[in-house]
Amino acid sequence: MKMVANVVRSEWVVPIHTIEEQKVQLSNLDLLLPAQYVGVFLCYKKPTCISFRQMVSILKLALAKVIVHFYVFSSEVVRNSNGYSEIKCDNKGIEFIEAYSDLELIQLDLYNSHQTVEPNLLPNNNFRVFSIKVTEMKCGGIIIGCNFDHRVADAYSTNMFLLSLAEISNSKPISTIPSFTKSLLNPRNPCFYNPTLNDMYVPIPSSHFKNNIKNLSSINHTKKEPLISRIYSVNAQEIINLQSQTKGTKLESFSAFLWKLISEHTSKMYAQISKSDEQAIITSYSKTCKMGIVVDGRTRLSNNNNNHRSELHNYFGNVLSLPFVTKTINKLNSMTLAKITQEVHGFLEQVKNKQHFEDLIDYVQIHHPQQILAKIYDQGRENGPAFVVSSGQRFPVSKIDFGWGKPLFGSYHFPWNGDAGYVMPMPSTKENGDWIVYMLLNESQLDFIEMEASHVFQPFKFS
Repeated sequence: MKMVANVVRSEWVVPIHTIEEQKVQLSNLDLLLPAQYVGVFLCYKKPTCISFRQMVSILKLALAKVIVHFYVFSSEVVRNSNGYSEIKCDNKGIEFIEAYSDLELIQLDLYNSHQTVEPNLLPNNNFRVFSIKVTEMKCGGIIIGCNFDHRVADAYSTNMFLLSLAEISNSKPISTIPSFTKSLLNPRNPCFYNPTLNDMYVPIPSSHFKNNIKNLSSINHTKKEPLISRIYSVNAQEIINLQSQTKGTKLESFSAFLWKLISEHTSKMYAQISKSDEQAIITSYSKTCKMGIVVDGRTRLSNNNNNHRSELHNYFGNVLSLPFVTKTINKLNSMTLAKITQEVHGFLEQVKNKQHFEDLIDYVQIHHPQQILAKIYDQGRENGPAFVVSSGQRFPVSKIDFGWGKPLFGSYHFPWNGDAGYVMPMPSTKENGDWIVYMLLNESQLDFIEMEASHVFQPFKFS
């Protein structure tokens, strides 16, 4: 059943205490991200002893209090006189939207998330850093959806914010005071970097980027099959089975499995174009398949100083790198899953160190004022499929309880306009080792994955 969520009211929640207006510089690692919004949404069943209006009141009051600590979420990203982006923190607050849907939670189609989540459950982008939408369902359930500007925060930072919002909603002190000390990510003097970063990142002329949400697909002009998003459940035992076959970590094994599936889809797709055309088959094997995996640098940049480690643990902002690896379809199809997992482990180990992240900070500094973009985003599906895996295993979905129970479901939603696919596995609220996997890929890729790996990827539905 198609969902429609009608907006009932919209208002601005301002900080409970006046915040001194200020401008916060984006760090060099923030500058690696284009102007793109990321969504996150949480579904709650109808509570037994609290009304929707009471829930809204609790959320708005908690939001007014938490903004005092997370003031960069009450802001917008602007250009200064030198043409650099910076965060303008003010007292305008956060847009808070209320909506109503004539559907029950159990009728919600989250499997086809591109049709349900973005147009209904997330607030429209208003060029503020953060906004929130609360939707009341016919059954009395509630869905809380948020959008945030990826230039200002990564998933780690947003998780910190959501946990603090839940703690304040329950009249508890927040457990993590965010740090906005951008000097933790200052470049070295003199700057230098390993030349291998030129294989991972590329400077983009600043003329491509405006002070708004960038349509990244314009960087790569080749018209390709559009990306759509779906959400799947993955049983814990299937993840264990993959890991036992490959001897890698769960994320490495899962990523290798998906990489091999997408490679196989590409070769079969070309074979179906013309089964009698040898050239079509040869072309498929000369194509490549790229896979990137997002790596968090907080623990890698830590040193033996306890205060430094603590500040990086609490640091609010982007501390990410995006290494990727390219293999020909022919090579991938001939490799065992265990061997592919070794390849995944190998390219990740090259960046899981302090040196890499210090080099990355310097790389951005040296190329100022050009925008730096990960090559897998820039080149995308230039010579074959490409996708990025970002682990959401630290998403504390079961802890985001605002006083009426833990969520039935929670997921990130990243419907970006770039050329590469995007996959994010997250823990299920069942807390039994099951995963929820958000996937943004071609429809034909998703159909093939469901057909070939139906034992792993189960279309998500409420039970």
